[in-house]
Amino acid sequence: MAVTTKVDPRALVRASGGPRYAVALAVDALGTGLLRPFLLLYGVTVLRLPASTTGITMTVGAIMALVCMPAVGRWLDRGARSTVVAASMLVRVLGVALLLATPTGNVWLFATAALFLSIGNQAWPAAHAALVATVAQGRERDAALAGGRALRNAGLGAGGLLATACLAGGTTALQALAAVTGLAYLAAAALAWSVHVHAHPAATPGRDGADGPAPRMRALLIANVVYVFCLNVPEVALPLVLVTELHASPAWSAAIFVANSVLVVTLQVPATVLMSRFSRRSVFILAGVVLAASYLGFLAATSPGHGWSAPAVAMVSVVCTIGEIIYAGSATALVTALTPAHVLGRALARFQLSTGIGLAVSPAVITALASRGSAVLWGSLAAATLLSASAVATENGQGRWLRVAAAGREQACSAGSGRTRPENSSRSS
Repeated sequence: MAVTTKVDPRALVRASGGPRYAVALAVDALGTGLLRPFLLLYGVTVLRLPASTTGITMTVGAIMALVCMPAVGRWLDRGARSTVVAASMLVRVLGVALLLATPTGNVWLFATAALFLSIGNQAWPAAHAALVATVAQGRERDAALAGGRALRNAGLGAGGLLATACLAGGTTALQALAAVTGLAYLAAAALAWSVHVHAHPAATPGRDGADGPAPRMRALLIANVVYVFCLNVPEVALPLVLVTELHASPAWSAAIFVANSVLVVTLQVPATVLMSRFSRRSVFILAGVVLAASYLGFLAATSPGHGWSAPAVAMVSVVCTIGEIIYAGSATALVTALTPAHVLGRALARFQLSTGIGLAVSPAVITALASRGSAVLWGSLAAATLLSASAVATENGQGRWLRVAAAGREQACSAGSGRTRPENSSRSS
């Protein structure tokens, strides 16, 4: 098992698709940060739609966009890489154009625009991971995936800050931000397409010795739905608990969100590199343990009689962010390591589908659990995460037993026929 022990920025850029592709990622993230956090505000203030209607429309669009993932997976498995990445950006250009063309009060055009924006947002992660897996391999690929996430979070944060500064301009500023976002998506799509990365899975050996059928990964996909809840903890769970239950200043929620973003940007690559000495599955399981521990920490911090609840929640949020970083650095990397090259697109599409489902349902689940008290909220999240981590560990044990059994049957058949067969190459995941 190759282990990465240091971070070489130039090698990281090459493994991520090259300088032009890195610029495309930065421009795309910056444009997304300009609009995505304020899409609800756009619907309410510019289009004069009711807040509840706008929120429901955006949620339905995000869920409906998941339907496109099987088609994206098949397209990737035909060898397309940079083309799919560019397409995911161009779809969002169409969404922004429809948004700008939507007249006041027209919910259907807004819904269509939100759908196209969501399709691009859902398709991009799988397409990006497939491109990186084609350019790089092994632990270098893991570091490149982590670098892409750090770059994207930095771009999202910069775009969000820039948009916040421009919001004083009212509806005109929001429309201008949408127009700039569309131009950013268009420029990013052109840069991504110009990279011309294409795979030939039918003729190319699978990465890490993977040429067999697609792994089932049921436990991993189900666990991912639960793990993804951690991404909405700083945005949904903590503001809800801090403001409504602890009656703390909203400034605490803002500070925790900013700290989460800064930690992800600065620690994602170093943490992924540090964890490369362990198997990806072990790191994924460790992430679940850390996340569950942080949920129990939130429970202790919000218990009645705690005089320093808000600062304690802020401290525990750092542990939660570390768990998120470990999870993000191992999850996609584990899928790419387990999957043969010729079915990588479909595997990544299924993984993104599980991510999208988790992100879609987590706000509703979190708010429903929070209404029953902190013990129910944090206890349920901790228990579900630990069960998910245990299921992934059990799935790995069953997989090893099946491989041993299959090898025994193969040796018996070889001995009976008087000839030997080469052993299947194994991979460390």
